[in-house]
Amino acid sequence: MNRTDDRLLPVLLICVQAAVWPGAELVRGDVPPASALLVAVLVAGPVTAALALRRARPVVALMLVAAACALGAGPLPVGAMAVLGTAGVALALFTVATERDTFTAVLCVVALAAWQLLQNLSLHGLSDRDGLDLVLTALLYATACGTGLLARRTRRARGTAERMLRRAEAERHRLPAVERRRMERELHDVSAHHLTAVVVTAGAALGLRDRRPELAEKALEFAAETGREVTRALGAVRAPAPSREEPASPEERLRALVAGFRRLDQKVEYQSDSLPDGVVADAAYGIVREALTNVARHAPGAATTVRCRYGDTRTEVVVTSAAPPAGAAAHGAGLGSGRGQGFLRSRAREAGGTLTSGPTAEGGWEVRAVLPGRSAAPVEASVPRSYRLAQVTAAVGLCVQPLLPVLVVRSETTSSGSQVSAGVLFALLAAAQAVALLWLRRAPRAAQCVLLGLAPLWPVAMAVGEYTGPVLLPPALGMLATCVALAADADAGTGTGTRTGTDTGGDAAVPARGRHPRRPWIIASAAVVVHAVAMSVAVLDRGTELPDWTVPVGATAGVALVMGAARWAGAVRGRRDLAARGAREERIAAWTEEAVRDAWAERRRIAAGLETTVLARAADMVAEAEAGRLDTAADRAREALAAMRALLDTVRAGEPGPNGPELRPQPTLQALDLLARQCRATGREVEIRLTDRVPERLPTAVDLAAYHAAETVLAVGGEEPAVLELDVEGDTLTLTATGVPRAGRPAVRQRLAARVAALGGDLTTEEPGAVRLRLPLAGARVPDQAGRHGHEEGAR
Repeated sequence: MNRTDDRLLPVLLICVQAAVWPGAELVRGDVPPASALLVAVLVAGPVTAALALRRARPVVALMLVAAACALGAGPLPVGAMAVLGTAGVALALFTVATERDTFTAVLCVVALAAWQLLQNLSLHGLSDRDGLDLVLTALLYATACGTGLLARRTRRARGTAERMLRRAEAERHRLPAVERRRMERELHDVSAHHLTAVVVTAGAALGLRDRRPELAEKALEFAAETGREVTRALGAVRAPAPSREEPASPEERLRALVAGFRRLDQKVEYQSDSLPDGVVADAAYGIVREALTNVARHAPGAATTVRCRYGDTRTEVVVTSAAPPAGAAAHGAGLGSGRGQGFLRSRAREAGGTLTSGPTAEGGWEVRAVLPGRSAAPVEASVPRSYRLAQVTAAVGLCVQPLLPVLVVRSETTSSGSQVSAGVLFALLAAAQAVALLWLRRAPRAAQCVLLGLAPLWPVAMAVGEYTGPVLLPPALGMLATCVALAADADAGTGTGTRTGTDTGGDAAVPARGRHPRRPWIIASAAVVVHAVAMSVAVLDRGTELPDWTVPVGATAGVALVMGAARWAGAVRGRRDLAARGAREERIAAWTEEAVRDAWAERRRIAAGLETTVLARAADMVAEAEAGRLDTAADRAREALAAMRALLDTVRAGEPGPNGPELRPQPTLQALDLLARQCRATGREVEIRLTDRVPERLPTAVDLAAYHAAETVLAVGGEEPAVLELDVEGDTLTLTATGVPRAGRPAVRQRLAARVAALGGDLTTEEPGAVRLRLPLAGARVPDQAGRHGHEEGAR
């Protein structure tokens, strides 16, 4: 219901109230006095205005409605404010629960119920033994509040789901561009750092060949070693598989980076705080590497200072170089691609920071980046404590207000009889049921058993309190809480799905909450019997003209009908939520599959160009260095840099690779990082682990089947963090997925089993939320590199 329709509700309440009173009086021919009509108009006006504006000021509207109805109840006849005093207050409470936090909603319910109870005691004392109207009023308020809280939670869940869908759709288009930018930046970093170092070292050695011939030998060794390092680094850029080793700490990486530049005769002073692993540390490393590379290119031999300060609110990365020494030759000048400054700023921006660079007063150059620091303080609460204190104070003051006339004006003592009011007993039973419902989600079976144990106490409370009201009303109140519990159990049982047996062929579905499929129906049947007995005892104790056998039969039929309707309503809600979640997960899975395939195609396009350009020239550089031809090795390094610049231009322009843009290769296990990144981008934590026993090259069929199995397991959705671990035991590749409870569904198991059976493997679900696949390697062909790439590029 939208806001426009909400504004019609106060008018509808006024019309209903007018039909009840004075409409019913006028139909009977009794004309109310003018004073009563004037009071009714004076009450109805503020109530209607307050309810019309309840969205903006829900708590204020609730107080105005309650106060106006309480003031009008005194001079007006009974029933003159019945609709506004019940439905109006309930509507205001519902709005408070939907628009404000849970603490405020519960405080309003408790304060309002206590205020009405104490006001009734101040007016009528303790002589009213029935008091059932107080229980009904509190139940009405609690129902309105609970319905509002449920509506708010449903609205938030729907909003979260819509945001997740929007984010998944945005990531579907973003992942290929992110992968292209990653490879572009890392290719630039590798070429700028390694190949530039070869050119600078070779140039310096060739310039001092006559005076220091030993430098040429060192330069040749450095060129060969660096060429092999370039090959390894570019291989990691092409296929960034999950790490098999414990990664070095950020401080160790920075120290190793500085040590590498010091070996190039760069004077680097290094000071750094310990940085935690994460985006900030990666950005700091990339910024320092790019800045030091620029110094080696344009100002070789210049004294450089690197400082990293990690603080509470900010992290500062400063690289300052002095003016180059007189006569120093810049052998690396002109080798840049012109993208270094842009990459520096993009690294800082992606980490949530800023970067500036420029000349210093002494003739040097400075790069300064300001990145986020550690969290300075925990997230501030949405509502200050002082405001909570003011809320509690106002609620206490409201509850004390009805007692002031008793303390000041009335002097008579109340009755000292020992008879306990039925209303007090009903209130205690209702409070116990409310506590049991609060534990329903954490301990559902225990809460249901408590509710069944409280049901027979309602007829006892009727007899002890000498209740004389409607005989079916108290047992019906006791049955209401049980209906809520049964509906919630049916909702959860339908929404959580099923889990399968633990053996390979165990497809028998059992409820997610218990091992025995009939347990929910056993509890529902017990609830029908218990409440039917309680209702029959209450009716027979009061006495009835009907035959005795008709009472339990009718009570059983009525209770079964009501509880069956409750379970049906819960099951319908659960199926609706399950269908909506399934549709959402299917869309996310389809978008994830499309995003990964587009990003994988982008990676393969760039990798194909990389193999025919930079890698070939890097191999020639290694060969020339090993042959002792330093000048030729330096030329090959320059050619590799030029080829890298051309490749980067092609990547930036988005031109198709040698295989054309129409091919979409099937991803293999090397695309697991893309799959995990897309899942994280849509809100689910996914971790990929590879043991050191997994070979770099797998048979094509096993490689494809393992990736598609991982994709299938993650596509079924879920909010739990998932872990995919790959290992090789003997001649079998094992894929173990944990944190995937929905992967045990029969449809998912059927798809996985079909992929595994094609290779002669097996599938097991050893525990809830875990799936293990075994794919044999023996007998499968391990293709050569060219054949494997051809298969990947042609498969769809």
